[in-house]
Amino acid sequence: MNKWIIGARPRTLSAAVTPVVAASALAYHQNKTINWINVLLALLVGISLQVGVNYSNDYSDGIKGSDDNRVGPIRLVGSGLATPKQVKRAAIFSYLVGAIFGTLLSLRTNWILLAIGAIALLAAWFYTGGSTPYGYRSLGELSVFVFFGLVATLGTYYGATNSYSVWALLLAIEMGLMACAILAINNLRDLPKDALVGKLTLAVRLGEAGARRFLILILFFIFITQLIFLKLTLMAILPIMMAPYALKIINQIRSGIVGEALIPTLGAIAKLQSLMGLWIVIALVASRP
Repeated sequence: MNKWIIGARPRTLSAAVTPVVAASALAYHQNKTINWINVLLALLVGISLQVGVNYSNDYSDGIKGSDDNRVGPIRLVGSGLATPKQVKRAAIFSYLVGAIFGTLLSLRTNWILLAIGAIALLAAWFYTGGSTPYGYRSLGELSVFVFFGLVATLGTYYGATNSYSVWALLLAIEMGLMACAILAINNLRDLPKDALVGKLTLAVRLGEAGARRFLILILFFIFITQLIFLKLTLMAILPIMMAPYALKIINQIRSGIVGEALIPTLGAIAKLQSLMGLWIVIALVASRP
């Protein structure tokens, strides 16, 4: 497989795609007039930023030595597949593409989206970049919740409908929790190595037992949030049918497995996000009044 595809980490793209598709489905359910060009632009912005984040994290962690003896997906710099300069250029290019699509979206909707996009770009770079990356200061999950939950979902909904909705906010919270779960399992997997190199993720701060409880709590609140959607449509029961699958994941987390053994659990959480997103879309579209 091409090294740049590997570095882009395509399995993580569900974090960018799911909020956009789900927000569009909600707008459709509410009989809103949807601007599909804006939806497409929002999708392209999300994918570009996700790929940019993956490349910039690869670059920043690589030059800091944080990816030495890494457990998990191959990193370009850490493995020597690409030079730091090459990966940095790939990150900048991805961010530039996202900025172009974001500017077009803001010109078609509201300039505030341009300001939010600029903040998102800075947040993406300084997650692991710079002298004091906030991803090393236990703020990663909060950032993911804000940008891949609130911003991605509400931004798409507003771009599609030129309006806001309480249901869109609730959906954004659910999308944010799903994205947090993926980062939380990543950080749990990498906890021993991160602690060794001084990378103070939330998992390192909480300790192994606390990190496991935190991840289980996130999964629990995903389904609590989805239950509230039953007030919007009874079809919202469909995503809740994923609960038995989530319980299997929770059992894996509680079992105490560490390191490489958590990689299948990471894949399972990513699959849960994708399937939950799919069922949410089906439920909203199928129950349109």
